[in-house]
Amino acid sequence: MSAKRRFAGRISVLAIILMGLSGCAEMQFLSEASKQVNGTVSRPPSDPNMPDLGSRYKIGNPYQVGGIWYYPKEDFTYAEEGIASWYGPGFDGKPTANGAIFYENRVSAAHRTLPIPSMVRVTNLENGRSIKVIINDRGPFAHSRIIDMSRRAAQLLGFERKGTTLVRVEMLEQESRQLVAMLNGGGVVANNTMPPIASSAPESPAPAAAPTAQVSGEDLAPPPGVAVSEPSQVASAPQAPADPGERPAIVEQSLDSGTVEQMPVEPNPHVFIQAGAFGQYDNANRARSMLGYLGPVIVEEITRSETPLFRVRIGPLADDDKLESLLVAVIQAGYTDAAIVVPKK
Repeated sequence: MSAKRRFAGRISVLAIILMGLSGCAEMQFLSEASKQVNGTVSRPPSDPNMPDLGSRYKIGNPYQVGGIWYYPKEDFTYAEEGIASWYGPGFDGKPTANGAIFYENRVSAAHRTLPIPSMVRVTNLENGRSIKVIINDRGPFAHSRIIDMSRRAAQLLGFERKGTTLVRVEMLEQESRQLVAMLNGGGVVANNTMPPIASSAPESPAPAAAPTAQVSGEDLAPPPGVAVSEPSQVASAPQAPADPGERPAIVEQSLDSGTVEQMPVEPNPHVFIQAGAFGQYDNANRARSMLGYLGPVIVEEITRSETPLFRVRIGPLADDDKLESLLVAVIQAGYTDAAIVVPKK
């Protein structure tokens, strides 16, 4: 082979390699651009107290984890007691279930079924500490737990070192609705200004102007015996137009990550594990027999409609380290809907 042919071959190979590298770079660029468009990459918010909300409001379809089905839904009446845990190491800076970015040192939480984002109040039933938290992730998937807090939220609630605690979680309807409005109506989210949703309806023609006429007036003397007051020198200040990117005040007031309220809680609350509610007394009695080895079991008849239900509960129990393991034992016995309940006195 001549030197000219060898040189031409080398040039061809080099050209192919350069084209391949260019293609790889282009594919990587398109991939990153696609992530930006789809909302799976989000810049950190400038407000240090503000968790990332993501780019979309998400309820989600039913899903299965570890053989258990979960059914997300919008439930503004949600309230539940149970075990809270916290997470952070290994997840900081990673995307959540709706594309938001998780920051362990900002106040946020994960829930299995509540909409993302939504706002809840979490109260530590062991010390009364209570904070408002934005849900922006899914979890926890340990059957015995109902909410997973960020490290910062666990610090504020006072259970970072312990790891878990007994809490009450309550949905905040007004704040949650306004979070939805922020995402759907153009609020500033994760440093990106989201434009309002455009209407697809055609514009109607402008109405004709109303007819005008010249109106004249004159000052009249006051009636006899009536004193005339001097005109007020105080003028009302004009109202500044609302900033379309401003967060609603009720949400803004709820995002101060240093705000901890002290709620009255029972020093030794009566805690029960409810295995389930049954339509037939025989089934409830069977559950009582199967779970009797775990502790005192009671069957209560409750009437919420024309058909009575028979509720099976274990307790009252002490709020200690054994409570979670006892709940796991009830779940493993086949009562997968078992939950911790703390009746209000």
